[in-house]
Amino acid sequence: MIMPLEQLIEYDGNAYELTVAVTHRAYQLAVIRGPEVDKNNGKVVSLSTRQVFSKTVEYRLLD
Repeated sequence: MIMPLEQLIEYDGNAYELTVAVTHRAYQLAVIRGPEVDKNNGKVVSLSTRQVFSKTVEYRLLD
């Protein structure tokens, strides 16, 4: 599966928040190595980006 480039281009939120959310999720996926990662040929960054944009995975800021 490919990176959701169109959504990245149109994203108007905080780029730092998005980057942190995607990298944290990519790390989680790399450690877990579940079937979803295998189905995506081990490409955890594109998978985590899609999950964040589709709100399959949600994130929040910690104080």
